[in-house]
Amino acid sequence: MEQNKLQNVALNQIHIQDEFWNKYVNLVDDVIIPFQWELINDNVEGAEKSYCIRNFRIASGQIEGEHQGMVFQDTDVAKWLEAVAYSLNKNPNPELEKTADDAIDLIVGAQCEDGYLNTYYTITGEKRWSDLFEGHELYTAGHMMEAAVAYYEATGKDKLLKSMCRFADYIYEVFGKGEGQIPGYPGHPEIELALVKMYHATKEKKYLELANYFVRTRGEQPCYFLGEKWNHGGQYMFPEFKDFGMDYTLADKPILQQTEAQGHAVRAVYLYSAMADLAGEYQDEEMLKACDTLWKNITEKKMYITGSIGSSYYGECFTGNYDLPNNTNYSETCATIGLAMFSNRMFQITKNGKYMDTVETALYNTLLSGTALDGKHFFYVNPLEVVPEIAENNTSMRHIKTVRQQWFGVACCPPNIARTLESLGNYMYAVDDTTIYSNLFIGSDITADIQGKEVTVSLKADYPRNGRLEYTISGAEDSAFTLAVRKPGYSENIRVAVNGEKAEYTEKGGYIYLNRTWKDGDTVTAELDVEFRFVYCNPNVPYNVGKVALLKGPWVYCLEEVDNGKHLSSVVVDPEQTTLTEEYDENLMNGTLCVKFGGKRIDYTDVDGKLYVSARPKYKKDIFRAIPYCCWNNRGKGEMLVWMRTMDVMK
Repeated sequence: MEQNKLQNVALNQIHIQDEFWNKYVNLVDDVIIPFQWELINDNVEGAEKSYCIRNFRIASGQIEGEHQGMVFQDTDVAKWLEAVAYSLNKNPNPELEKTADDAIDLIVGAQCEDGYLNTYYTITGEKRWSDLFEGHELYTAGHMMEAAVAYYEATGKDKLLKSMCRFADYIYEVFGKGEGQIPGYPGHPEIELALVKMYHATKEKKYLELANYFVRTRGEQPCYFLGEKWNHGGQYMFPEFKDFGMDYTLADKPILQQTEAQGHAVRAVYLYSAMADLAGEYQDEEMLKACDTLWKNITEKKMYITGSIGSSYYGECFTGNYDLPNNTNYSETCATIGLAMFSNRMFQITKNGKYMDTVETALYNTLLSGTALDGKHFFYVNPLEVVPEIAENNTSMRHIKTVRQQWFGVACCPPNIARTLESLGNYMYAVDDTTIYSNLFIGSDITADIQGKEVTVSLKADYPRNGRLEYTISGAEDSAFTLAVRKPGYSENIRVAVNGEKAEYTEKGGYIYLNRTWKDGDTVTAELDVEFRFVYCNPNVPYNVGKVALLKGPWVYCLEEVDNGKHLSSVVVDPEQTTLTEEYDENLMNGTLCVKFGGKRIDYTDVDGKLYVSARPKYKKDIFRAIPYCCWNNRGKGEMLVWMRTMDVMK
């Protein structure tokens, strides 16, 4: 394992100037953050109640009342605060900062004298740490710690960070294998990765040690959770948990013995993210190997083409290999975000571009499908095929929403989308002492410290509409360093020039490396293959046999009823015969690259009302229009389809 793990470029040193991404990032600043503040204050008429701020007011003694919402309701404000911190890091906003400071005052006011903080347990009086399996105390603490670190880094204000240090110190004393300590660990992982962030912010080594303890103790036998449930008489906070074994919480065996992604998808990828952190911190090759084994199982056998994971609604969990249904899948937005977090950490350790390929797929598709372009409606679940008349009347599909919702009783996804979009820069670039890695091709200017010199790299791109990337180097002053540009797995070729002349480069691990002495004003151009392409699925996935999907770069495309009429499941396309015609529509969803192609579909004017008939259905030629999957459902309710039937099955 290499010693010099890659580092992020500071968010305030990254300025996004990208036609596609700016409309989403600006949406968070201008709409999503203020709207979600109103939501967690229960000020949005017609939206599900959050009770989040109200619970803190009760716990801090400002008002009287009972706790409302889920046991982990505090995390709504934690993730909102984290998104605010990233926003302030990039764009100072005194009014927003004042609102955040007031929220922090409220949070700290609800903290107990010994450092404990959780409104559910404080208000209800339930015994602390008595239900680690379901109680989410450590999960909730983790999200608050992440917010504290982000806010400190953005503003220099340490009130919440000091509060979370008190909490972390208290947890350090409570948990462990010493006399009087609790030998348990989180039912829902999250605090593990947060403690690593706390360690970096404070240099307090015991936070890293506590994260390591939680990860390595997990799954030791006899399983801690089994004894805990016996003490509870088999009663469950979440009734469906009675149907799951310890593999559901990744506690059926020690983590280094686990070779297949299992259980609750969000729990899994949050845990794997912490494992990757610890592998890097401790230079632990065994841990890194375990991470790579789990990552391969996800991306090679359990990941949708859109980068979403967790196919089962019941339990929000992974199922068996190649079980990827399109119309009943769960594909929680938070799980995709967790996969991006895990993959980014693996890249920063290994410098292998395959991990960033997955990050790109997740961010360009499922992350963005989770929010409407008005910034006020969200998807929690991300199917790849929807027929509203079926989804709305089939009880096994009650998790599928045919239009985005303003808010959710369990609202983890909307603020998670906000914090991810605000911290997009953490995925775009990475640096070490001698190299700047360009991971996501988002138009931007960055400034990074390379060997003691501030170097600015500007990227002009209209990706993935086209594959031309143009980098301009400033401030280099005859500096020798390396620019590493990711060569995506879908792009078989890459053409590179420096100052207009063909450049020599080395290629390793999915990156091309340009190592030279740079001068101010040097330009690098790279041409990627981003042509539209049809993609087939492994035939072990029974749902997609004889079907094909359409992609351009990382974008997955889909058909919508508003463009193509009903009965999309009857569409048939021949990838070898059809012609693809790009069509940029400036009036569609603030500008969208569409594509038209020919195919056939069943002629429903010739179909009678009988359920079963002997006559073969008749097909007619038609022209279809596809849009990026991330944009679907922005024009009203209707059918949607990603995987289309093909006419070349027997060829």
